[in-house]
Amino acid sequence: EPDFFPDSRGFFFESFSREKYSEIGITAEFVQDNISKSAKNTLRGLHYQAGGFAQGKLCQVITGKVLDVAVDIRFGSPTFGRHFSVELSGDNHRQIWIPPGFAHGFSVLSEEAIFSYKCTARYDKQSERGIIYNDESLGIDWKVEAPIVSEKDLKAKSFSEIEKEFFFV
Repeated sequence: EPDFFPDSRGFFFESFSREKYSEIGITAEFVQDNISKSAKNTLRGLHYQAGGFAQGKLCQVITGKVLDVAVDIRFGSPTFGRHFSVELSGDNHRQIWIPPGFAHGFSVLSEEAIFSYKCTARYDKQSERGIIYNDESLGIDWKVEAPIVSEKDLKAKSFSEIEKEFFFV
Protein backbone atom coordinates (compact mmCIF):
# COMPACT_ATOMS: atom_id res chain seq x y z
CA GLU A 1 0.00 0.00 0.00
CA PRO A 2 1.89 3.07 -1.22
CA ASP A 3 2.02 6.25 0.81
CA PHE A 4 -0.81 8.52 -0.29
CA PHE A 5 -0.85 12.29 0.16
CA PRO A 6 -4.20 14.03 -0.50
CA ASP A 7 -4.66 17.79 -0.26
CA SER A 8 -7.05 20.47 -1.51
CA ARG A 9 -5.62 20.17 -5.06
CA GLY A 10 -6.02 16.41 -5.34
CA PHE A 11 -3.40 13.84 -4.36
CA PHE A 12 0.11 12.55 -4.89
CA PHE A 13 1.52 9.07 -4.46
CA GLU A 14 4.63 7.33 -5.67
CA SER A 15 3.31 4.32 -7.58
CA PHE A 16 6.74 2.70 -7.96
CA SER A 17 10.19 3.07 -6.42
CA ARG A 18 12.77 0.40 -7.27
CA GLU A 19 14.50 0.97 -3.91
CA LYS A 20 11.32 0.67 -1.81
CA TYR A 21 10.05 -2.40 -3.65
CA SER A 22 13.47 -4.05 -3.44
CA GLU A 23 13.33 -3.66 0.35
CA ILE A 24 10.18 -5.83 0.44
CA GLY A 25 11.58 -8.45 -1.95
CA ILE A 26 10.32 -7.28 -5.35
CA THR A 27 13.53 -6.97 -7.34
CA ALA A 28 12.04 -7.56 -10.78
CA GLU A 29 12.97 -5.37 -13.72
CA PHE A 30 9.88 -3.96 -15.41
CA VAL A 31 9.97 -3.69 -19.20
CA GLN A 32 6.40 -2.83 -20.20
CA ASP A 33 3.51 -0.80 -18.75
CA ASN A 34 -0.11 -1.50 -19.74
CA ILE A 35 -3.36 0.36 -19.10
CA SER A 36 -6.88 -0.86 -19.82
CA LYS A 37 -10.26 0.81 -19.46
CA SER A 38 -13.24 -1.46 -18.87
CA ALA A 39 -16.97 -1.12 -18.28
CA LYS A 40 -18.88 -2.52 -15.30
CA ASN A 41 -19.12 -6.34 -15.21
CA THR A 42 -16.19 -6.77 -17.61
CA LEU A 43 -14.11 -9.82 -16.73
CA ARG A 44 -10.59 -10.09 -18.13
CA GLY A 45 -8.65 -13.30 -17.63
CA LEU A 46 -7.39 -15.61 -16.51
CA HIS A 47 -4.21 -14.83 -18.48
CA TYR A 48 -0.56 -15.81 -18.32
CA GLN A 49 2.46 -16.18 -20.59
CA ALA A 50 4.70 -19.23 -20.74
CA GLY A 51 8.40 -19.83 -21.21
CA GLY A 52 10.85 -16.96 -21.39
CA PHE A 53 7.96 -14.53 -21.68
CA ALA A 54 6.40 -15.39 -18.30
CA GLN A 55 5.36 -12.11 -16.71
CA GLY A 56 5.40 -10.78 -13.21
CA LYS A 57 2.84 -7.97 -12.84
CA LEU A 58 2.55 -5.06 -10.42
CA CYS A 59 -1.13 -4.09 -10.66
CA GLN A 60 -3.17 -1.11 -9.49
CA VAL A 61 -6.41 0.69 -10.34
CA ILE A 62 -6.28 4.37 -11.27
CA THR A 63 -10.05 4.98 -11.20
CA GLY A 64 -12.93 2.66 -10.34
CA LYS A 65 -12.93 -0.66 -8.50
CA VAL A 66 -12.02 -4.22 -9.50
CA LEU A 67 -11.71 -7.63 -7.93
CA ASP A 68 -8.19 -8.77 -8.83
CA VAL A 69 -7.48 -12.51 -8.87
CA ALA A 70 -4.26 -14.54 -9.05
CA VAL A 71 -4.17 -18.36 -9.43
CA ASP A 72 -1.04 -20.37 -8.59
CA ILE A 73 -0.20 -22.48 -11.67
CA ARG A 74 3.24 -23.64 -10.48
CA PHE A 75 3.13 -27.44 -10.59
CA GLY A 76 4.45 -28.87 -7.31
CA SER A 77 3.66 -25.71 -5.32
CA PRO A 78 1.87 -26.25 -1.99
CA THR A 79 -0.70 -23.68 -3.17
CA PHE A 80 -1.06 -25.04 -6.74
CA GLY A 81 -4.58 -24.39 -8.03
CA ARG A 82 -5.49 -22.03 -5.22
CA HIS A 83 -6.42 -18.43 -5.84
CA PHE A 84 -6.09 -15.15 -4.01
CA SER A 85 -8.33 -12.15 -4.60
CA VAL A 86 -8.19 -8.54 -3.45
CA GLU A 87 -10.22 -5.44 -4.18
CA LEU A 88 -8.17 -2.75 -5.88
CA SER A 89 -9.60 0.72 -6.37
CA GLY A 90 -8.78 4.30 -7.13
CA ASP A 91 -9.86 5.01 -3.56
CA ASN A 92 -7.84 2.42 -1.62
CA HIS A 93 -4.64 2.81 -3.78
CA ARG A 94 -3.66 -0.80 -3.12
CA GLN A 95 -1.31 -2.65 -5.42
CA ILE A 96 -0.77 -6.37 -5.88
CA TRP A 97 2.43 -8.09 -7.02
CA ILE A 98 1.74 -11.20 -9.09
CA PRO A 99 4.96 -13.13 -9.78
CA PRO A 100 5.56 -15.31 -12.85
CA GLY A 101 3.84 -18.67 -12.49
CA PHE A 102 0.43 -17.22 -11.67
CA ALA A 103 -2.58 -16.72 -13.94
CA HIS A 104 -4.20 -13.31 -13.53
CA GLY A 105 -7.60 -11.74 -14.11
CA PHE A 106 -9.96 -9.11 -12.82
CA SER A 107 -13.63 -8.18 -12.83
CA VAL A 108 -14.93 -4.60 -12.83
CA LEU A 109 -17.17 -3.77 -9.87
CA SER A 110 -17.67 -0.04 -10.57
CA GLU A 111 -19.29 1.71 -13.57
CA GLU A 112 -15.88 1.66 -15.24
CA ALA A 113 -12.27 1.12 -14.20
CA ILE A 114 -8.87 2.14 -15.45
CA PHE A 115 -6.41 -0.63 -14.61
CA SER A 116 -2.63 -0.21 -14.78
CA TYR A 117 0.10 -2.82 -14.55
CA LYS A 118 3.85 -3.03 -14.94
CA CYS A 119 5.20 -6.22 -16.52
CA THR A 120 8.56 -7.98 -16.21
CA ALA A 121 8.41 -9.36 -19.78
CA ARG A 122 6.99 -8.01 -22.99
CA TYR A 123 3.79 -9.40 -24.47
CA ASP A 124 4.39 -12.32 -26.83
CA LYS A 125 1.38 -13.71 -28.70
CA GLN A 126 2.87 -17.23 -29.10
CA SER A 127 3.48 -17.45 -25.33
CA GLU A 128 -0.01 -16.27 -24.37
CA ARG A 129 -2.15 -18.74 -22.43
CA GLY A 130 -5.50 -18.63 -20.66
CA ILE A 131 -7.69 -20.50 -18.21
CA ILE A 132 -11.46 -20.24 -18.46
CA TYR A 133 -12.68 -17.80 -15.82
CA ASN A 134 -15.55 -19.96 -14.55
CA ASP A 135 -13.67 -23.23 -14.08
CA GLU A 136 -15.53 -24.95 -11.26
CA SER A 137 -12.38 -26.53 -9.81
CA LEU A 138 -11.01 -23.05 -9.03
CA GLY A 139 -14.17 -21.84 -7.28
CA ILE A 140 -13.60 -18.14 -7.96
CA ASP A 141 -16.40 -15.74 -7.01
CA TRP A 142 -15.85 -12.83 -9.40
CA LYS A 143 -18.57 -10.76 -7.67
CA VAL A 144 -20.35 -9.95 -10.98
CA GLU A 145 -23.75 -11.32 -12.03
CA ALA A 146 -23.44 -11.46 -15.83
CA PRO A 147 -19.78 -11.02 -16.77
CA ILE A 148 -18.81 -9.45 -20.08
CA VAL A 149 -16.07 -11.74 -21.41
CA SER A 150 -14.11 -11.58 -24.67
CA GLU A 151 -14.54 -14.34 -27.22
CA LYS A 152 -10.87 -15.24 -26.79
CA ASP A 153 -11.29 -15.64 -23.02
CA LEU A 154 -14.42 -17.79 -23.52
CA LYS A 155 -12.27 -20.22 -25.54
CA ALA A 156 -9.61 -20.58 -22.81
CA LYS A 157 -8.66 -24.01 -21.44
CA SER A 158 -9.95 -25.52 -18.24
CA PHE A 159 -7.54 -25.57 -15.30
CA SER A 160 -7.06 -29.36 -15.67
CA GLU A 161 -5.90 -28.87 -19.29
CA ILE A 162 -3.05 -26.43 -18.64
CA GLU A 163 0.41 -27.61 -19.61
CA LYS A 164 3.22 -28.09 -17.11
CA GLU A 165 5.04 -24.90 -18.03
CA PHE A 166 5.76 -23.65 -14.50
CA PHE A 167 7.29 -25.60 -11.65
CA PHE A 168 7.58 -24.71 -7.98
CA VAL A 169 11.19 -24.21 -6.95
